[in-house]
Amino acid sequence: MDRLIYTAMTGASQALEQQAVVANNLANTSTTAFRAQLATFRAVPMNFGDGSQTATDTTRTFVLASTPGADFTPGPLQRTGNPLDVAVQGQGWLSVLTADGNEAYTRAGNLHVDENGQLVTATNQPVVGNGGPLSVPPGADVTIGKDGTVSALIAGDPPTAIAIVDQLKLVNPDPSTLQRGDDGLFRTADGNPADADPSVVLAPESLEGSNVNPVAAMVSMITNARQFQMQTKLLESADQNEQAANQLLNFS
Repeated sequence: MDRLIYTAMTGASQALEQQAVVANNLANTSTTAFRAQLATFRAVPMNFGDGSQTATDTTRTFVLASTPGADFTPGPLQRTGNPLDVAVQGQGWLSVLTADGNEAYTRAGNLHVDENGQLVTATNQPVVGNGGPLSVPPGADVTIGKDGTVSALIAGDPPTAIAIVDQLKLVNPDPSTLQRGDDGLFRTADGNPADADPSVVLAPESLEGSNVNPVAAMVSMITNARQFQMQTKLLESADQNEQAANQLLNFS
């Protein structure tokens, strides 16, 4: 009887975890360049004997979550007309610096210039240039090219005075080596900075939308709710069967 209880219990628990993942994805359907989180599960056979059992002697099978991944499919491009907005076309990432000074990666290219003259993301992480954090002259009109080249024209200067000040570090590491952090940024699994990749191309004055499919996410929520309901019914059935068995023992 306990086999049914443990199987149903772990199944219900993982259905709730899956529902949380889908809910988080739905909450980020409007987040710039958001990558949908993927949750996978695996069955884990458990033996509780002396270790001599074979695969056919498994007494219980639990359901466990595997390492969550991400859907790296590019989202739709949306033109904004803002010269500080950039979207990565195809595969690739913008490099940013985190609070601990390490490098991380994002595709959210809604940039702005902070009070220190640094080009930063919407969450205030400095973007990385050729020599570290990228800075621009105060009060300058800034434009960003397809190759990540950052140009600045100081107010009052003629258009011919526009000058290149730096270049965004664009990278394209193997997606299987990337891990998403709690801050939404991606990092390499070994912690080493990825090499710059000149083949990465930007779409200036544009932003990438979330790659979450709201319709598919809603269908998943319904499926998960039904799965949870089924597992809880199994738990109820197991409890009822146990009570019936106890009554039979009392009669005997």
